[in-house]
Amino acid sequence: MSYLIKPDGYTPLLDLKQTELGIKQIKDFFQMNLSSELRLRRVTAPLFVLKGMGINDDLNGVERPVSFPIKDLGDAQAEVVHSLAKWKRLTLAEYHIEPGYGIYTDMNAIRADEELGNLHSLYVDQWDWERVITAEDRTIDFLKEIVTRIYAAMVRTEYMVYEMYPQIKPCLPCPNKLHFIHAEELRQLYPHLTPKEREHTITRKFGAVFIIGIGCQLGDGEKHDGRAPDYDDYTSPGLNGLPGLNGDLLVWDDVLQRSIELSSMGIRVDKAALTRQLKEAGEEKRLQLYFHKRLMEDTLPLSIGGGIGQSRLCMFYLRKAHIGEIQASIWPEEMRRECRNCNIHLI
Repeated sequence: MSYLIKPDGYTPLLDLKQTELGIKQIKDFFQMNLSSELRLRRVTAPLFVLKGMGINDDLNGVERPVSFPIKDLGDAQAEVVHSLAKWKRLTLAEYHIEPGYGIYTDMNAIRADEELGNLHSLYVDQWDWERVITAEDRTIDFLKEIVTRIYAAMVRTEYMVYEMYPQIKPCLPCPNKLHFIHAEELRQLYPHLTPKEREHTITRKFGAVFIIGIGCQLGDGEKHDGRAPDYDDYTSPGLNGLPGLNGDLLVWDDVLQRSIELSSMGIRVDKAALTRQLKEAGEEKRLQLYFHKRLMEDTLPLSIGGGIGQSRLCMFYLRKAHIGEIQASIWPEEMRRECRNCNIHLI
């Protein structure tokens, strides 16, 4: 199922040549700033991992990974990654990274079950990053500090784009104006709206918002959004005593007149949170998988990490209406036809 937002009177501000140059400059500039802000070194990441190891990201638990048999490994199957949330933590241990330092990488994934639209593609490209922390860092204040640093790098990148293309006016609030709110507080603020409608409403008001507690159960018994139970900690006490040491960073997009999520991140589960969240999800059998055994055996470091969408970030900065104006992917012919009628030129 595909869904297209058709912005009224949309006219791209940049031609194809300017767009491609802008994409390169944004990616080079932002990853340099991200690395500097969080003290991250670049590493090479896999496109696929072995099935049955518990390493692949389970996302919301219903998405099917693209898989294939490996001829030289008998019956072994490989899965194209959904993200590298758990692989990165294994890599921190392998590289013996010290607290206060970490890694980042270019993550490329295929999500075959994605509902295609302006913001969603079969192809996912993001910066996946992970940083070693101490037990004392597992607090909401530390999470907010890291989020603010990442957002500051986003603001600097927007000004770089403005210097390249003065027709693109900066719109992000300054870093000290980034608004933090828990998903339960957001629900209480707008009880009659859906979670997505709440996101649009709060982000329109503040320009940039970080919603805490993604995956935890809210007061109405529902979740704001799903989260796999074995990487982000969404049950430990966080903002104002509410559960969750993770969240999503959203900004208001004037082209689409809606909020868009640019990053998802969080303090990762320790042994207690992993056990608690697997039990809550009815997935305690995962404790027998390689990744989970490593965590329970204390051979993986405590960490914080997340992903930052590369194409989405470029789409926002370059004021594009569709992610297909940034990346090459496959789109339904009907969507391509509608896009042409809206002056949206898919790559």
